Amino acid sequence: MPAPLEPRYTLKDVADRAGVAISTASLVFSGKRPVAEPTRERVLKAAADLD
Repeated sequence: MPAPLEPRYTLKDVADRAGVAISTASLVFSGKRPVAEPTRERVLKAAADLD
């Protein structure tokens, strides 16, 4: 029996977990525009939590 696949998380999953819009999470990762530091930290923590 093959090993179960690990879940693949999307930008929406990260945004939902961080409590921000998908567009805000996208800006954090793209760096195209500034994002408030507390928001940036929440998004990065959410991504890390989801692994």
